[in-house]
Amino acid sequence: METRRLQYLYELSRMGSMRGVADILGTTTSTVSQQIAQLARETGTRLLEPDGRGVRLTPAGRRLAEHAQTILAAVDAARLDLDSGAEPSGTLRVAGFATAIRRTLMPIIGELAEHHPRVRIVVLEHEPAEALKLLATDDLDLALTYDYNLAPDEVGSDIETLPLWSTPWGLGVPTTEAQRFAATAEMPDAAAVFSVFRDHDWIGNSRNIADETVLRLVSSMAGFEPTLRHQSDSLDLVEDLILAGLGVGLLPEDRPRREGITILPLQNPDLHLRAYVRTRRGRSAWPALALVLQRLRNG
Repeated sequence: METRRLQYLYELSRMGSMRGVADILGTTTSTVSQQIAQLARETGTRLLEPDGRGVRLTPAGRRLAEHAQTILAAVDAARLDLDSGAEPSGTLRVAGFATAIRRTLMPIIGELAEHHPRVRIVVLEHEPAEALKLLATDDLDLALTYDYNLAPDEVGSDIETLPLWSTPWGLGVPTTEAQRFAATAEMPDAAAVFSVFRDHDWIGNSRNIADETVLRLVSSMAGFEPTLRHQSDSLDLVEDLILAGLGVGLLPEDRPRREGITILPLQNPDLHLRAYVRTRRGRSAWPALALVLQRLRNG
C-alpha cells in the first residue's frame, strides 16, 4: 500500500468529507476519490459506502484508518530519526475552552507558523465534556479542558493528561453589596460568603455542569439551596448579568477588574480552576502532536 493513499484515507476519517480532505491536502476531490478507490483495490476491501450525498468509511475503512495513523506516524518518526533537520507535518485538530485557547494555544500557533509551517492547527471552541467526547471518537487530536478542585473531572484510562496551570476563582458580586458585606464580616470562609447571598439568584454555566456542582456544594455547606436562575458560558455575559443585578456567579480572581463588580475570594475550602491537555493514549508519538505537546510543557 502507498502511504500517500493511506494519508487520504486517514484525513477522510478525520475531516468527514472529500472536500475537507482536498482542502487540507491542497488537491481536488476527484484526486481524493481516485486515490482511495485505488487503495480499496490494493487491499481488496470496500472502504467507502454511500451516506446521503456523500460517503462514509465502512467498518473496514475505519479500521484501516486507525492503522493508517500509526503507520503514518511511524513513517514520519523514521524520517525525522534519519534526518534530524526534517520538519514535522500534518493537521492537528485542537478543541478547548476559550481561555486556554487564548492563553496557551495562540502563542504556540504563532510560533509554529513561523518555525514549523508544515504543522497546521484547526481550532474548535468547546467546553470540556464536548471536547472529551470528540477526543473519544477520534474527531480530535488534542483537547484543552478544565475542572475545579471541588468538582474534579474523571477521564478514562485511554486518555493521557498533562496538567497546564491553575488559577483561583471567587464569587463575583455587585461592588455595592460587596462593600456592605466587607463591613459585616472579616476573612470569612467560602460557606459564609455564599450565605450572605443566599437570597440572590445565581448564575451557572450553560455548557458545563462543573460550575453548578461547585455552587451547590458550597451552598449546601452554608445550609441552603441556590436558585440557579441564569446560565452562560461567557464570562463577559456573567459580568453583565451581575452588573444588571440579576444574580451572582463564579469568576476567576485574576480576571481584569470591571467597574461595579467585586470578586470575593473563597477559602476553607478554596476554589481553583485547573487546566489540562488531554490526548488519546498512544497518540503522542505522532511528530506533529509531540511538537505541540513539547511546547505546552515548556509553556
